Amino acid sequence: MNVRRLIPTTAVAGVVTLGLVTLSACGGASGASDKSAEGKLSVVASFYPMQYLAEQIGGDHVSVETLTAPGVEPHDLELKPRQIGELGEADYILYLKGIQPAVDEAIKQAGVKNTVDAATLTTMEDHGTEVGHDHGAENHGTEDPGHGEAGHEHGAEEQGAGEHGADEHGHESEAGLDPHIWLDPVKYAEVAKGVGASLEKADPDNAADYKKNTDALVKKLGDLDTAFKSGLKNTTTKTFITTHSAFGYLAERYGLDQEGITGLDPESEPSPARMKELQEIAAKDKVSTVFFETLASDRTAKTLAKDTGLKTDVLDPLEGITDRSKGDDYIEVMQSNLTALKKALGAK
Repeated sequence: MNVRRLIPTTAVAGVVTLGLVTLSACGGASGASDKSAEGKLSVVASFYPMQYLAEQIGGDHVSVETLTAPGVEPHDLELKPRQIGELGEADYILYLKGIQPAVDEAIKQAGVKNTVDAATLTTMEDHGTEVGHDHGAENHGTEDPGHGEAGHEHGAEEQGAGEHGADEHGHESEAGLDPHIWLDPVKYAEVAKGVGASLEKADPDNAADYKKNTDALVKKLGDLDTAFKSGLKNTTTKTFITTHSAFGYLAERYGLDQEGITGLDPESEPSPARMKELQEIAAKDKVSTVFFETLASDRTAKTLAKDTGLKTDVLDPLEGITDRSKGDDYIEVMQSNLTALKKALGAK
């Protein structure tokens, strides 16, 4: 099992203080403050899905810094003193609580007035290694005979998540809630509306533009939702296997069955029993493809594919955009994900 490099609370608090003192001693020479001087709202986003919202909605009125560099697995992020200092200097912070514990703690310490947690802007749900139907496995917890039910607790033991505990990521969201809300275009649009409203409040002089940009983004997400609905309506199978159980919201939205090799942790090791179970599921549900992601190892996916005679392909959880991403932004990568799902599921 991968050991997460998380910053202890006390260490973060100490670094926050150090970062802010250092910043003050240097006359506030952070990128965030420089851009504030240009007359733009200084925005710090925690990782790519939040950065995309801030840039799309903020437009020319904001200067966006992201804490998670391209290619860095967000859950592994270690904050530098400079980054923590910039948090304290920001006009507006946008983050998603529960996915990056070190970031959560630093943001709490920064005490910026306009701080928005995207998790509060939509309804969060509890997902484990699988979403959809129940295959009768002992480690799957609650049975779920249908689709679209919130409050799942599948695989709680397997993930190491108690009723109110942290999972293998160190997530401390209530009841082990799944943070991957941006992979459902409908939920992401709900978040976008909340972000737009909060930017209007933080910078009322440019409220009309924020409203206009929000409406444009919500329309694009609506078009994406329509494409997923029509593209996945008639398929040979509804089941897909993926290394990272990040697609629970997407599976529920479009009536699919996600089977994760591991839980919400993209790099944890599956048990031999889970691998055997997945082989049985693949045969029963006519699965053709095992999906892996761009920011984590594909070793486990290739092992399962070899053992079962399946193909492999990329299903991107969009935690960051890199040169290997199949698209330049959120919309393009999600369209690539749709193409991959249609092929794997046998869309008609």
